[in-house]
Amino acid sequence: MKRYLILLPAILIVVACSSPKAPLIGITCSRSTSGATTLATTYTEAISKAGGVPVVIPTVSTREEADAILCTLDGIVFSGGEDVNPAWYGEKILNETVHIDSVRDRSDSLLARASLTSGKPILAICRGAQLMNVILGGSLYQDIPTQIPGADSHGGGARNRIGLEEGSVLGRIYGLDSLEVNSFHHQAVKVPAPGIRVTARSADGIVEAFETDRIWAVQFHPEKMLHSGEEKWLEFFKEYVRRFGK
Repeated sequence: MKRYLILLPAILIVVACSSPKAPLIGITCSRSTSGATTLATTYTEAISKAGGVPVVIPTVSTREEADAILCTLDGIVFSGGEDVNPAWYGEKILNETVHIDSVRDRSDSLLARASLTSGKPILAICRGAQLMNVILGGSLYQDIPTQIPGADSHGGGARNRIGLEEGSVLGRIYGLDSLEVNSFHHQAVKVPAPGIRVTARSADGIVEAFETDRIWAVQFHPEKMLHSGEEKWLEFFKEYVRRFGK
């Protein structure tokens, strides 16, 4: 009896994993002041509506944990949140506007490196885009109002029109050369990392999107716009989920 009790669950797992399924898409999280895992439901709603199965990822502390999580996933979304530690790109904290979470920084760096090694599709949003640029060797403006005098407003949900590069993911999806997007950030890509292609900028020159063969990164929040009733952004998430059939 003991042998069957051990083996039967293993058999069931193999059968379940070999069955056709919607792609499992992990989403990284923030932490509350008490250390609880937190994530806006707009992310999970967007992935679910697009045909994926959202999986909330708590913080990890080792590369082994990150690799084990990536093995179970088909793709990963790096969500928004706190600022990336400036020490990662060789700078000291600029001013009091910069807020970091060292636990999340470590976790996200481990998950990002595991994701890049796995070759699985990455969707990076806001902080996620900044994180991927830094991990790949780029740097950030720590505080746009301080470092770029005269820049447009980029925080608090401000709306900006961004210009799209020909052949970009956003350009192909929407068939346009510009889009109006929201802004909830005070940091942005400063020096683009080697190997990435900047594909969208706001009128003041701020990087609003970049991509590689495996990474789609946007500085704005498409999941918030979708949640607010801008249904066209569902197509963005659907196109991301469609990548898992390729």
